[in-house]
Amino acid sequence: MSLSLLSRYAFFAACLLFTLIGLAFLDRPWLWPLTLVTALLSLVGIGDLLQSRQAVRRNYPILGNIRYLVEGIRPEIRQYLLEADGDKLPFSRAQRSLVYARAKNEGADKAFGTLLDVYQNGYEFISHSMCPAPLADPASFRVSIGGPQCRQPYSASLFNISAMSFGSLSANAIRALNQGARLGDFAHDTGEGSISPYHREHGGDLIWEIGSGYFGCRDDQGRFDPTRFAEQAASPQVRMIEIKLSQGAKPGHGGILPRHKVTAEISATRGVPMGQDCVSPSRHSAFSTPIELLQFIAQLRQLAEGKPVGFKLCLGHPWEFMGIAKAMLETGILPDFIVIDGTEGGTGAAPLEFTDHLGVPMREGLLFVHNTLVGLNLRDKIRLGASGKIVSAFDIACVLAIGADWANAARGFMFAIGCIQSQSCHTNKCPTGVATQDPLRQRALVVADKAQRVHNFHRNTLKALAEMLAAAGLEHPGQLDAKHLVRRMSATEIKLFAQQHVFLKPGELLGEAIEGEFYARMWQLARADSFAAA
Repeated sequence: MSLSLLSRYAFFAACLLFTLIGLAFLDRPWLWPLTLVTALLSLVGIGDLLQSRQAVRRNYPILGNIRYLVEGIRPEIRQYLLEADGDKLPFSRAQRSLVYARAKNEGADKAFGTLLDVYQNGYEFISHSMCPAPLADPASFRVSIGGPQCRQPYSASLFNISAMSFGSLSANAIRALNQGARLGDFAHDTGEGSISPYHREHGGDLIWEIGSGYFGCRDDQGRFDPTRFAEQAASPQVRMIEIKLSQGAKPGHGGILPRHKVTAEISATRGVPMGQDCVSPSRHSAFSTPIELLQFIAQLRQLAEGKPVGFKLCLGHPWEFMGIAKAMLETGILPDFIVIDGTEGGTGAAPLEFTDHLGVPMREGLLFVHNTLVGLNLRDKIRLGASGKIVSAFDIACVLAIGADWANAARGFMFAIGCIQSQSCHTNKCPTGVATQDPLRQRALVVADKAQRVHNFHRNTLKALAEMLAAAGLEHPGQLDAKHLVRRMSATEIKLFAQQHVFLKPGELLGEAIEGEFYARMWQLARADSFAAA
């Protein structure tokens, strides 16, 4: 027992003793610095003994604080000293380095061969051609979005900024992203936090995302306000309207912007009171069935003078999306586009269980939505976007090969403006000024410099995609197909994407014989009048 007490309190007792000795010999100046240090440590120890929240500090005064200090800097130590290049936490050092290099317009070439184990299960690659194609101009990599019911179609880049709200991101981060989008002629999704003055400052194309909180187009009770929506949608800068049904990080959960991040600017932008958490409900109040969702889409398209209107979702119950598809057939109303998010996505904070174990991964969700529309002969009328952990040209190629028309990235563009993956987005203490409302912290983010990096990252990524396509014998991303990509299944087997996945035939869901058993079963469960299973 005495040895235990000695190990726990010896350092604290030594500090007290030396402080007392030092005070007794104040006539010796050389002792003053050490006496000051031990006095301060003694005060820390006394505070440790008096506090009641942390048992380690009460049992090990002074020394117990080392545990919390090390815990506090553990992510940085692991990221910079211990992490391997391929460890994805959630993005690997190799992925981040690629983005940083392209954003800075530096060469991303690597010497001495790949660090990947090409014989490991899951390794993916593009097959090259014996007759490479001429290198295409990346500026031509665009897709026209707007179906037969749209009067103002939008020519979008193949690679755009995914949804991130002002409030979650700082004013300077929004400025840099939007100015970069204008420089590169691509689109910037506002996130559900509405259109702030910082989105408008540089005039970059906007995709206005509308979530369940209807920020920027809500009344005093938080319900959808058609008049306010029409006023915002009339801006020439708003090119498309996106209804957020769910998002990858926390599908079905809704969202919260903590009260300490709700500034006067955010309050005015979103139309919410200050001093309260800004809550996005888990479900919409403007519709409750697939048919009502499509009627809401038609209403928004009319109010927006025919601009493209679509929705974003992280796929959940398959029959729910098929219910929306049945409602399309029943009403004749079609969205102009659908963005498929994946459970691997997510820029903000979310409960761990939601982050790790809720929602369908992006590729499976994309393939399901693509197949459903093909099976109903609707695929050529509706464009598909994909979002979820996309940072490289190969990531873009993979989603295009299984059905996407374009790709979005959120965290990739965050890296481009300086994010170091500190994972402190929800604390208002972002070290690089990206995800904070602290004026001093965000001042560190220089808009002109970071905007150019956003532009560089976009341009250099599409340039790399053009080079990959040329090597595969293709002149345009629209030619990419599931037969061009390959995945290792085992040590002795590889398969084309076309062999791995089920692809429905055009119109297959409209006939009596549906070869895909899973699709047939989900189609039977789907209802146009309800999201519930039949």
